[in-house]
Amino acid sequence: MYAEDQIDSFLRHLRDERGASKYTIRNYSHALGGFVSWHQNERGVLPVWGRLQRDDFRFFLRALGRAKLSRAATQLRFSALRSFYKFLIRRGLVEVSPVKGVVLPKADQRLPKFLTQAQMVALLDAPGEVLRRHRQSSKREFEETAYQRDVAILETIYSCGLRVSELSALRVRDFDFQEQIVRVLGKGKKERLIPVGTPALEAIRAYWHSLTMPPVANEPVFLAMPDRREPVSARVIQLRLKKYLATAGLDPALTPHKLRHSYATHLLDAGADLRSVQELLGHAHLVTTQAYTHVSTERLKKAYDDAHPRAK
Repeated sequence: MYAEDQIDSFLRHLRDERGASKYTIRNYSHALGGFVSWHQNERGVLPVWGRLQRDDFRFFLRALGRAKLSRAATQLRFSALRSFYKFLIRRGLVEVSPVKGVVLPKADQRLPKFLTQAQMVALLDAPGEVLRRHRQSSKREFEETAYQRDVAILETIYSCGLRVSELSALRVRDFDFQEQIVRVLGKGKKERLIPVGTPALEAIRAYWHSLTMPPVANEPVFLAMPDRREPVSARVIQLRLKKYLATAGLDPALTPHKLRHSYATHLLDAGADLRSVQELLGHAHLVTTQAYTHVSTERLKKAYDDAHPRAK
């Protein structure tokens, strides 16, 4: 098999068997393609995966350093290469991974950004505020359903800590309104059950009530358009969020994922245990969830420093 054929086979495996997101597939495709291009430029030939040595990847790492690639971008490229070699080993195409043992620069330890509870309330109120302004100033009819949908979307993301891709994939049948539970299909097609708060459920009901034809069992919970049975896209959610952040006097550069960070941080601040938050977020590894404990700890330390007479 040629280098590109093996990469294509790996990407199909990620999509069809591992249930990887389109963003992971895109990033891994770019990372592996970048290595192939580098090898061809440096060596004059395409890489033969079974013949590469650890030094080849050390040279590649140095090349990334000379190109002043960020630590995160470098980590991503080697994460793709490690996963790719695991795939090749399982298929019996190579015996060992030459990427193993290559020491990478440590990633920057950045704490997740999040909104305070007061800021979160202001954001949740923002679609209603925009709608109120439209009603007062607009002399022509306009579509109110989108604002009802956006209220429900923001409430659901914050109530359940969902990724945008998970929210977009929700179907009506996934909700149990009586038990206040939603079934979510996360990364790697892993299913989890998450409690849903009453404000989110009421917002969803209000949104459906505003539609001429509310969605049924197998249809998306949040529609792109009232008359189309297609789910709202991640891009639309991000653009609408920017508007509401500005309305609430918050940073429009914040992404929908920051609402997920806020969900996790507020749970831990209120005393939720780490393992439960890990399950709710759908994290495969506890270390991913532990980043939020650092946020809570830093806030406690600041409160102590500001308030305790013997802190300094």
